[in-house]
Amino acid sequence: MSEAGDFIDAALQRESSWQRAEEAQARYGPELGSYGASVGAVRGTVRDALRRYRHLGHDDVTALSSELWAVPVFERRLAAVVLLQSSLALLDNSDLTRIEGFLRTARLRELADPLAIDVVGPLVARLDRQYRDRAEAVMGRWLRDPDEWLRRAAVLAPLRGLRSGDGDWDRFLRHAGTSLADRSGGTKGSSGSSPDGASGLVGEALSRVLAEARSPKQAGPERWF
Repeated sequence: MSEAGDFIDAALQRESSWQRAEEAQARYGPELGSYGASVGAVRGTVRDALRRYRHLGHDDVTALSSELWAVPVFERRLAAVVLLQSSLALLDNSDLTRIEGFLRTARLRELADPLAIDVVGPLVARLDRQYRDRAEAVMGRWLRDPDEWLRRAAVLAPLRGLRSGDGDWDRFLRHAGTSLADRSGGTKGSSGSSPDGASGLVGEALSRVLAEARSPKQAGPERWF
C-alpha cells in the first residue's frame, strides 16, 4: 500500500466505532465491511491526507483512489469518492473508465450517487469540446448498459448543472427516456421493467433530478412512468 493509502486507512481505523460498524454491516450486508467511522471523519481524513501529501498529481490521485476502492470496506470506498471530489481539477475524460469500474461495484446510493453527481457530472462539464464529445459518447453507452447502477449514474450526472441553470434539459430528457427503456429492446413498463427493484433505481434517479432541478419547460414525471 502507498504511504498516502496507509495514512488514510490508519486514520479511518482510529475513528472507528463498533456500534456504527455493526449498524453499517446490517445495512450494507456481508459483502462490504465497515470500520464504523463517520462520514465527517472520512472527509476530514482525506482533507488531512491531501494537505500532508501535497505533491500528489493526476496519476497519484487516481492510483490512490483505486487502492482505496480495492478493499471492500465502506469508509475506504467513500474516501476514494471524496478524494476524487476534492481533485476534480486533475481529472480528465480518460478517468471515466476507472470511475465506471467503481460505479459497477458500488451497489450503494451512498457511494454511487456522489460519484455521479459530484465527480462525473462536473468532470464532463469542464471538458473542452473535443474531450466532452468523447465523454458524452461514454455517457450514451452507460445509458444503454444493462447495469441499472450505471444507467442511474448517467441520469444523475448532470444534476449539478441543471440545478444551477447551466444544464441542457432537452438532452437530459432524451437521456432519461433512453435510460428507462427495457434492456430487451422494449419500452418502459413492458416485461422485464418495473418501478420496483433494480429497474426502479433509474426511475428514482429521474425523480430526484426533476424534484431538485425543476425547469418550467420540462415535461412532468408522468411522461416517464
